[in-house]
Amino acid sequence: MITGSRAEYGLLYWILREIDEARELELQIVVTGMHLSNEFGLTVKEIEEDGFRIERKVEMLLSSDTAVGVTKSTGLGMIGFADVFQSLKPDIVVLLGDRFELVAAAYAALFAVIPIAHIHGGELTEGAFDDAIRHSITKMANLHFTSADEYRRRVIQLGENPNNVFNVGAPGIENINRHPLLKRDDVERQIGLKLEQRSLLVTFHSSTMDPGSSEESFRTLLNVLDRLEKTSVVFTKANADTEGRIINQMIDEYVFTRASAVAYTSLGQIPYLSLMKSVSGVVGNSSSGIIEAPSLKVGTVNIGDRQKGRVRAASVIDCKTDEKSIDSALRCLFSADFQQGLDSVVNPHGGGSVAEKVVGHLRKSPLEGLAKKPFFDLAV
Repeated sequence: MITGSRAEYGLLYWILREIDEARELELQIVVTGMHLSNEFGLTVKEIEEDGFRIERKVEMLLSSDTAVGVTKSTGLGMIGFADVFQSLKPDIVVLLGDRFELVAAAYAALFAVIPIAHIHGGELTEGAFDDAIRHSITKMANLHFTSADEYRRRVIQLGENPNNVFNVGAPGIENINRHPLLKRDDVERQIGLKLEQRSLLVTFHSSTMDPGSSEESFRTLLNVLDRLEKTSVVFTKANADTEGRIINQMIDEYVFTRASAVAYTSLGQIPYLSLMKSVSGVVGNSSSGIIEAPSLKVGTVNIGDRQKGRVRAASVIDCKTDEKSIDSALRCLFSADFQQGLDSVVNPHGGGSVAEKVVGHLRKSPLEGLAKKPFFDLAV
């Protein structure tokens, strides 16, 4: 099992637990990327505090958010994973998502002829290069665990055998169902901020397919937030993607001048979901606003094209990156009619017993010869 970021580890948590408790399976955790960086919260400590044994660490993240820096980090990752796979000799490598750390691991597994199980394939995020990474991993993977039927069909469309593609739902929703979430008062104590009657959880990542746009787009959002009265704002910082550090610097500058705003590099899974449940809405362009927030009956303002193509619940308000569009979307989010309608929202990403389903398929799937696969052509 490979994990390179706080968010992805949180999604993997119950799957890791299920594998660890299965007598016939042996869990090997390899940690990389932001987990090993002080700049991004050194979240490897969370994994250790949860009681998991870490078999190997792959240092690959350069202190640069340029295209060159991300490319070189990916190359270092491939070198590191080649050594790890040679040492550990895993029977199968499990990957979740679409980050550049994972494509490095996928290539190393492919060259070592080790089967790959991929979680969250088939999805679209047209505003980020993660979209291409996700589909690339799908073509290198041998077992596929999707979060919706639409995504399962897309993975099959990419030439994958339907017998190896399973719709299990989104792991993040299982976290909501199984983790005991904190009460609002406990959340406020944890973040060090009293939440106003109106409050927002803001997570904004760079749109990597539109280089140079992140600073301007995020500045526009900050301008809109600055005009809001009696509104608490909690930022969670951007990932180690191209231009991510620009966003994080702007967050620090904004929070320094506003008493009703705080920022965190990493809150941890339970505090993050608890905070999401406690606020009036989620704002930005993170997948959590589309996948997890609907199950908490919380509305989302999704800005720009980064998440374009993902299946959406009725709780998601899409808007452009200009001030007028963001302002209009926030007005809708805060409106009584919209807030009252959230109780009836249905999340299209499922999420029941995901870990049990994934591990069940890992148990019974024959691994011998799995790495070699034909292209599955759809009937014309």
